[in-house]
Amino acid sequence: MGTAAPMLLREGGASGVTVLTLNRPAQRNSLSLPMLDLLEAALAEIGEDASVRCVILAAAGPVFCAGHDLRELTAHRADADGGRGFFDRTMETCSRVMQAITALPQPVVAAVQGVATAAGCQLVATCDLAVAAEPARFCTPGVDIGLFCSTPAVALARAVPRKAAMEMLLLGEMVPAAEALRLGLVNRVVPADALMATAHDLAQRIAARSALTIRMGKAGFYRQVDRPLAEAYRTAACVMTENLMAHDAAEGIAAFLEKRRPVWKDR
Repeated sequence: MGTAAPMLLREGGASGVTVLTLNRPAQRNSLSLPMLDLLEAALAEIGEDASVRCVILAAAGPVFCAGHDLRELTAHRADADGGRGFFDRTMETCSRVMQAITALPQPVVAAVQGVATAAGCQLVATCDLAVAAEPARFCTPGVDIGLFCSTPAVALARAVPRKAAMEMLLLGEMVPAAEALRLGLVNRVVPADALMATAHDLAQRIAARSALTIRMGKAGFYRQVDRPLAEAYRTAACVMTENLMAHDAAEGIAAFLEKRRPVWKDR
């Protein structure tokens, strides 16, 4: 009997770009609890790895991610508590994974080759950038099975205008890639055969910047983005000051004035 393929693949390169690939194509890359645990562990490792400067999140097979594993959830309805304990654990783990992506020092680029539904759509909305292949589609279809996509709504409402998010949540209908681009859910829509090359191009362009600057900027962006205006400016001003004190800011400004390429020290 052969060894089962890993559910999550990790591939790194000399460019500082790491690719995480959801690898449950037969299960539509659904976010089972084991898959969530693997994602959480991988993100924790990547966050501590200074050699990783950007992450691409991809998926094997025709579906990017179908959300939570409904068969797994249904199986636990037979538990003594009706499944509540397992449901709580699954939702808490999923929430930690989404927050770990936001908190990760390195930017994360989703490469979406196919359908991303429910928590799969949440995953795309949570990533810092997203590239979609032309056949990709997105939806939050919980209403079709009597289960409002409440946790996907958290990420979705922060990625697209509120009324667009509510339309997706209330109707549960598929949104084609071109419409997802118009709404701001994704940054690029490209032919399917150009998906990974485009994602790698974005990731490598990010990786070429000062890792310190990217880390400070990403953290500062998420700290200020949902705060009242005056508080947001206070937060951003503190980040700018700390950034200006860094070696790489001094080097970058000097290189600009001297019309040369900067040499980053990531400090």
